[in-house]
Amino acid sequence: MITTDFVAGSPCWLDLGTPDVPAAAAFYGTVLGWEYEAMEGGEDMEGGMFRRDGRLVAGLGKLTEAGARSAWMVYYCVTDADATTRAVQQAGGTVRVAPMELEEWGRMAQYSDPLGAQFAVWQPGSHRGVELVDAPGSLSWTELYTSDAAGAKDFYSKVFGWQYSDMQLPGGGGTYTLITPAGQTEERMQGGLMEMPKEHLTLTNGRPYWHPVFDVEDCDAAVARLKEKGGTVQMGPDDAEGVGRLAVCLDPANADFVVLKPAQR
Repeated sequence: MITTDFVAGSPCWLDLGTPDVPAAAAFYGTVLGWEYEAMEGGEDMEGGMFRRDGRLVAGLGKLTEAGARSAWMVYYCVTDADATTRAVQQAGGTVRVAPMELEEWGRMAQYSDPLGAQFAVWQPGSHRGVELVDAPGSLSWTELYTSDAAGAKDFYSKVFGWQYSDMQLPGGGGTYTLITPAGQTEERMQGGLMEMPKEHLTLTNGRPYWHPVFDVEDCDAAVARLKEKGGTVQMGPDDAEGVGRLAVCLDPANADFVVLKPAQR
């Protein structure tokens, strides 16, 4: 489970880059019950924060990178962004945004793994990260779709020291790898990775990608709201034994995410 004590290598923040900030704010407000809080600063600072019941759950910003697709960026907690950057480079990854200060809030950096999956890190200052996780309307899991599971496991273990355990999916669906932060027990599993052929990674023309899983009270109701607001469903809603009822979704700008009602609730 994801928690807010943010041990090294655990997800601590996420934000969405989108071409239409007001439309995204309205969409996620309806689908996930989020309240949007715009940042001050004028047009150059278009974006803001999402809250659920008053607690921070995610960020939102204008997509400005030429040729980039709208997508969620997941940030993992680190104690030293510069050391992490060196580890990324030594393991064959690419630095997209070098470590930079965000006033007193902390330091961030963004990377691509050797096959192109994008992710980020956050070295906390006054801002530690999201304030609500593993509850309705918040992040509950992170997931990587990749064409090389073995290579991904090797890369992220070198960068974050992640621990892995494999499980076989029912019906011959392949192997799913569960991710636990370094030195933690399996109760602290925070995500997974799954190997897929490049031709199945249609959103990114074959490039691996990370996406978030959001906890919801009712998966089918969330999907109905999503469709009403212009989103689409890639898969589901389906029941996954021991996991819950889930659907793989796209928002109106084609940013991907999953909604999940956990089995234990």
